[in-house]
Amino acid sequence: MATPTDQNFQDFKRAEKKALDLLAAMKTVTPKKADIEIALLVAIFELHKGTLPAGTVSLIIQGHLKQIAPHYEAKVPGSSAVL
Repeated sequence: MATPTDQNFQDFKRAEKKALDLLAAMKTVTPKKADIEIALLVAIFELHKGTLPAGTVSLIIQGHLKQIAPHYEAKVPGSSAVL
């Protein structure tokens, strides 16, 4: 039997897969990255619509970005510096 933490992670991974599937579908609709980025951000605001003020949603997004950005940091070729 999965622990609550294990179940939460499994739920997250299923949601993440759906989000990546959605991204692939969105790329077939428009090649403009800005259109896709804004649409995804709108979806986050819609997720919280009527329950949280927009400023709070913005802070939540910023917090998540700070948490995941290090996993996507790229090293400059030929350097040990992280961007």
